[in-house]
Amino acid sequence: MPRALVTGAAGFLGSHLCDKLLGLGYEVVGMDNFVTGDARNIEHLKENAAFSFFQHDVTQFIHLPGDLDEIYHFASPASPIDYLQIPIQTMKVGSLGTHNCLGLALAKGARFLIASTSECYGDPLVHPQPEDYWGNVNPVGPRGCYDEAKRFAEAITMAYHRHHGLKTRIMRIFNTYGPRMRLDDGRVLPAFIGQALRDEELTVFGDGSQTRSFCFVDDLLEGAYRLMQSDEPFPTNIGNPTEMTILEFAQRVQDALGVERAIAFRDLPVDDPKVRQPDITKAKKLLGWEPQVELAEGLEKTIPFFRGRVSETVH
Repeated sequence: MPRALVTGAAGFLGSHLCDKLLGLGYEVVGMDNFVTGDARNIEHLKENAAFSFFQHDVTQFIHLPGDLDEIYHFASPASPIDYLQIPIQTMKVGSLGTHNCLGLALAKGARFLIASTSECYGDPLVHPQPEDYWGNVNPVGPRGCYDEAKRFAEAITMAYHRHHGLKTRIMRIFNTYGPRMRLDDGRVLPAFIGQALRDEELTVFGDGSQTRSFCFVDDLLEGAYRLMQSDEPFPTNIGNPTEMTILEFAQRVQDALGVERAIAFRDLPVDDPKVRQPDITKAKKLLGWEPQVELAEGLEKTIPFFRGRVSETVH
């Protein structure tokens, strides 16, 4: 039974990753400090003998007894509303936290995967974005705390790979959605679904012509697992290449809910990317991976979770 550590285990992606690995026969150690994670996301794992949990901040030294085969470093605030409120913690988990996890991987002889981000490309001047594009990032803008934390995380991961021969993987995650996202995390999908379910206007920033590509969580984590099992140390895009404008996405959400809501336009945030679409040629060739879940199906799987969360806030 392989043993894996998942940091950020109580988060949206981390909790689903724990489920996936347990389903594959892993022993899973979850770690989270609950700054943005939610204990409810892992409540169902409490009685699972193959799952253990440590409440710990990975920016502090990590002591973990026993052997370890893989480390999935997913701990980090990941939405603008979070990392704009806690920019220093965001930078620390990307730098000190990644350093500590890499040190643990080296001590245990474990494979290491860093959950990086498409934000490494910034507001891209190349479209769609391939892995060999270096990006267009403002290091001193309000989003720089997240973008540069992840870029540093990639750099130190490659340093450990080159200097120590550590088996490392870098996954650049594009917009992902699914159950267990926080209603208030500021990202477009929970915002639109929450507003639509509460009979509110849908908030669109800018004129809504900016584009995004939305990947269902199950697809993303299948890509993460395949990447971990590969021998590829350089960054690999994992995301859905189906691109649409934010206005188009607003309409798709309303169609899925069977409602029609007015649109409220707001100023575009500073350094907000105008386009975002992964080039997944590498993932297809290297991992035999591409998304399987269409947006309509993904929304159908996601909406019941948000209905539950909205009803909780109402009552």
